Amino acid sequence: MIPALLWSVFIFGADALRVTLIAVAACLAFEYLIQKYLMKINPSVTDGSALITGILLAFNVPANLPWWIIIIGALAAVGIGKLSFGGLGSNIFNPALVGRVFLLISFPVQMTSWPVAGETEVDGLTTATPLGIIKEGISSGAPVSRLTNELPSSADMFFGSMSGSLGEISAFLLILGGVYMLYKKVITWHIPVSVIGTVAAVAALFWVIDPQSYVNPLYHVLTGGLMLGAIFMATDMVTSPMTPKGQLIFGAGIGIITISIRLFGAYPEGISFAILIMNAFTPLINNYVKPKRFGGK
Repeated sequence: MIPALLWSVFIFGADALRVTLIAVAACLAFEYLIQKYLMKINPSVTDGSALITGILLAFNVPANLPWWIIIIGALAAVGIGKLSFGGLGSNIFNPALVGRVFLLISFPVQMTSWPVAGETEVDGLTTATPLGIIKEGISSGAPVSRLTNELPSSADMFFGSMSGSLGEISAFLLILGGVYMLYKKVITWHIPVSVIGTVAAVAALFWVIDPQSYVNPLYHVLTGGLMLGAIFMATDMVTSPMTPKGQLIFGAGIGIITISIRLFGAYPEGISFAILIMNAFTPLINNYVKPKRFGGK
């Protein structure tokens, strides 16, 4: 996650560092306090999971989010998304996404007020994300050909010069982090490829049918939290299926739900909801694709 984090600091300035430090400190503090004083067990803050949850939570919020909202999100992520199920290894849902969705529902204005990329010294200056421009424009009846003039170029979306959450502004650096995790065998290719491939395929189908009402699938792949969700959050080993076949089914489900929300839902983005919904189906998927046992009837 380091390349994407450093780039967010470069784009959004000290605010990106502020959000990350508050999120990490709050997640560590809540994990320690809840485990020690409520659960009466030895705190496990040294295992690194709370640190990762804090960074991922920061990656999912705007750089201008007030400090007290970040702390509430950390409490929801650690207290509700993780420790209420018993802690690391027992949680059903991705903790950082639980915190993100909790904040999105509770503080929709603050969670959708995006600072302008590169304008680190302008206080209070906000703009819409590319997905927000697409959603609002198409809803108002504007043709796609006119909307594309308001969107960043493909290069800007790929390398990272657009508005959005801290961790979603550079597809290139997210892919770079994903390639490193593949090299270190932390993740496999099945979930990222199936998520991104499904979104691209469905978006391409609608674009071919009606190019004036639906944007080029490249916009859906490069914008929003798709890369962040597919590479860093859907691949969480605790909340995703264990077998390659199950991971392909899991990723395809995330992709279908994500693009359905983007095209027909009230929110311009749907990756967070899609991952949480498919997290709930993980036990069923594991049971469905359970490998055949040898040595028995």
